[in-house]
Amino acid sequence: MINLETTSSKKINSKLNNPIIEIKNLYKSFGKNEVLKGLDITVKKGESLVVLGRSGSGKSIAIKCLVGLIKADKGEINVFGTDITKANYIELNDIRTRIGFLFQNGALYDSMSVRQNLAFTLKHHTKDLPTDEVNKRIVEALENVGLEESIDSMPSELSGGMQKRIGLARTLIINPEIILYDEPTTGLDSITSREISELILSIQKKYKTTSIIITHDMPCAKMTSDRILILKDGEINAEGTYDELEKSEEAWVKSFFI
Repeated sequence: MINLETTSSKKINSKLNNPIIEIKNLYKSFGKNEVLKGLDITVKKGESLVVLGRSGSGKSIAIKCLVGLIKADKGEINVFGTDITKANYIELNDIRTRIGFLFQNGALYDSMSVRQNLAFTLKHHTKDLPTDEVNKRIVEALENVGLEESIDSMPSELSGGMQKRIGLARTLIINPEIILYDEPTTGLDSITSREISELILSIQKKYKTTSIIITHDMPCAKMTSDRILILKDGEINAEGTYDELEKSEEAWVKSFFI
């Protein structure tokens, strides 16, 4: 693996707290297709980590293993100090309540209004909340993404960018300590993609969340990352800041910056 972390980037990382996520020697195969091959990832509290890689490199599989949506074949996945590969149902659910996940398509329920989508998520994670508290947190979440006026709209009435924002509001409403973004700007035009990237950055600063961002979008990676990992064939090929990796002479790394 190429490690391009300079003294300056290490100083930045040293200011962060202890690791909140540690993935060690992670393997995952589907039949004969070996997707992850001994993957090691550490993310410190408050850090924003971007993971780059071509389609099929294992990016999305890794974060789905991280929340137990896919079961790893081998390795450790320590989140908040608990190895989720060995966690029981109650322990895993407790960890999931502290993690927000923004899917590629926003994953809104088409039959529910924006208000109902957010209320459903909040009530699922936090039982017995008074109605006024539910409404307060729905409005606050929508204000955070600039869409409070869409509270009673249906998903079909919203643009792709607006649906992504509502998906992010639904993620924020549970006050997550970790947010996982799976291709947050996919399918959006360049202006809307920048708006989503700016929103991710502002949320990171406001709530001090720990973030893992899976993306192909280099402007998004540049804007949102403290550190970048580049995957190749299920393994980490290079690591460093955006500026460090951009200067790399290694062909695979350079291909992302052309």
